[in-house]
Amino acid sequence: MRQANEIPEGSPAPEIMEVTATRVSCDGGGALGHPRVWMTIDPGRGWIDCGYCDRRFVLKGSPAAGARPATPDQEPAAGIPRGASPTPED
Repeated sequence: MRQANEIPEGSPAPEIMEVTATRVSCDGGGALGHPRVWMTIDPGRGWIDCGYCDRRFVLKGSPAAGARPATPDQEPAAGIPRGASPTPED
């Protein structure tokens, strides 16, 4: 039986973005993207897929990322991956 924080098996996500915030947005990137959607990653699960383009957002330090949790003395990742943002833009 699969655990709640395991990434399901099957066809791989077309793109995997590692992020440092639980609130992310996706617009598909590029000129032929899709409407921007906001998603919230459940920290216990550690990932979420975009319903439009299947891009997978994996929370850095989560079990889904296969890494130890980040420590307070670590700097956050430089920049935000294309199509992802930690907070809504005004």
